[in-house]
Amino acid sequence: MDAQKWIHRMELGGGAKFFRLGLGLLAVLVLAVIYDVRCFRNFSTIEAMDSAQLARNLARGKGYTTDFIRPLSMRLQREVNETREGLGRPGALPDHSRLRQPHPDISNPPAYPVLLAGVMKVLPFRFQLTDKPMRFWSPGGRFVRYQPDFLIAVFNQFLLFVTLVLVYFLARRLLGGLVAGVSLLLLLGNELLWRFSVSGLSTTWLTLIFVGLAWCLVLLESESREPRRKPASVYGLAAAAGLLTGLGALTRYSFGWFIIPVVAFIVLLPLQRKSALGVLAAAAFILALGPWVIRNYSASGASFGTATYAAVEGTYAAPGTKLQRSFEPILSRVPPSAFWHKLNQNLRQITQTDLPGLAGGWLSAFFLVGLMVALRNPAARRLRYFLLGGLALACLVQALGRTYLSDDSPGINSENMLVLFAPFVVIYGVSLFFQLLDQIVFPARELRFAAIGLFAAVACLPMILFLLPPRNSPIVFPYLPNYISGAASFTRPDELMMSDVPWAVAWYGNRQCVWLNIRGKPDLAAPTLEAIRASAAETVRNADFYRINDNQKAIQALLISRVTLGPGTVGLPDWLGGGEDNWGDFMVLCGINNSNQRPIAPPGFPLTYLQRGWPTQFLLTARPRPVDD
Repeated sequence: MDAQKWIHRMELGGGAKFFRLGLGLLAVLVLAVIYDVRCFRNFSTIEAMDSAQLARNLARGKGYTTDFIRPLSMRLQREVNETREGLGRPGALPDHSRLRQPHPDISNPPAYPVLLAGVMKVLPFRFQLTDKPMRFWSPGGRFVRYQPDFLIAVFNQFLLFVTLVLVYFLARRLLGGLVAGVSLLLLLGNELLWRFSVSGLSTTWLTLIFVGLAWCLVLLESESREPRRKPASVYGLAAAAGLLTGLGALTRYSFGWFIIPVVAFIVLLPLQRKSALGVLAAAAFILALGPWVIRNYSASGASFGTATYAAVEGTYAAPGTKLQRSFEPILSRVPPSAFWHKLNQNLRQITQTDLPGLAGGWLSAFFLVGLMVALRNPAARRLRYFLLGGLALACLVQALGRTYLSDDSPGINSENMLVLFAPFVVIYGVSLFFQLLDQIVFPARELRFAAIGLFAAVACLPMILFLLPPRNSPIVFPYLPNYISGAASFTRPDELMMSDVPWAVAWYGNRQCVWLNIRGKPDLAAPTLEAIRASAAETVRNADFYRINDNQKAIQALLISRVTLGPGTVGLPDWLGGGEDNWGDFMVLCGINNSNQRPIAPPGFPLTYLQRGWPTQFLLTARPRPVDD
């Protein structure tokens, strides 16, 4: 084929389609590279680090075990194992809390960690920080980006692109090619979706599952009006809808509530044997989720492990992280009014803040107004009813299930259920825009294109501003991987640490770490320093530190970061404030001595070496220097 025929085919023949497709893929790739170079940040959420360290344990053949030890998890497993195994042999120290072996995780659903474990088997993850500076990871000899965090972000961006392709074809089927094309453009420019993609959270994966679920329901609706497949296909689609809902629940437990609108959607379709189809979807859901629920109940006596008590967390009876960090929590003294107070308070925030910004910008207003506009396509109408029911349910579930995770990272957290609806908010919002645009008579065709371009530019404005200078720093304070891994180097791989950032120690330090327990405040008004020190020692002795150290497993290092010590420069006033749980004053009292060489730990305290030179954290260890693995 000569050059002239090749050019003609590319311009007018079938090659033009592939050329435009290739050009679009190249543009998306360039956008991803620009975003990752300018906007990528290391993990900043508890859940991202927790899921990643679980995946690493799975990839290394350690099973579904965790290095992030929650005292509540210890308590639940201890109660079950004491009943099952008894008190053990006389003189032997039983391991009912499963600390002297890999600790089974009963806090996270398994789908996303298993998915990441597969990625870790395929991609070249380097968990050890490189000694030699590398251009992208540590420019100028200063550590910047953590390679595993970056690879997980790239994988989630791949999932995002797959999701957007499915959304495009779904929008084209329901609302036409023009709406689908503009929706795809706006979703590619949606800064909220990009932020979730690099956060390391399971949200992008769950959004893909949700879009797949919507596809199943749309195909079922289509078969109810115009049967084109074999009669048995509706049973396959109903089972697929149930299995996808179960897979979503295995990614995030709260997603399991969507089985209610899924079954309602199926039962309300004009199908023969629709009740049987609804039962089939529910049975498939139970079949997917049931084995994991049985595993959790066998390990902890709670169907969803520590997540069973999500409704209790955040109430005035168990504020903040108190429940997860208590070795002996009292779960029977939560009055019913506490749940209503939590639901009412969080629903106010959702309706005032979260719903108006449902899709990461003002485009949510088009979606909400469009609810009053009729749609010609019956599948689009029925899917919108499903989305409305799911959205109302998500608001209730998010309000009642809100925990410390939402306080730790407002907006960008796995408890944000509303973001799952963002792709559908965009396509229905764009549909309303074109309905309004069709009512305007433009004197020139170019002005219509200009209006569409202006609409798209304004919708993507947050993303545009995010890409402009100054560049965001990839470093997330106080989660500095090199400092945390350095602190972990004072312990051996099979030893136990305690920290207020155990998720970061588990991920960046690759050490088993129990969450810093809650203790009382020492008497800082005591007449002498020795009296203050004695008071500090008593608060620790009455707390869970000795209960774990003496009866479960020896704690070899105590790492306290700015999460507890609070912001500001490192100094006596900051530490004496003690933060929420008053460990800062204890650390100061340990460091006050005449020679300024060694701390004066409380009597009998096992950690006697205060490691100096840690600008963002305070470290007490059982040995004076790091050890080799």
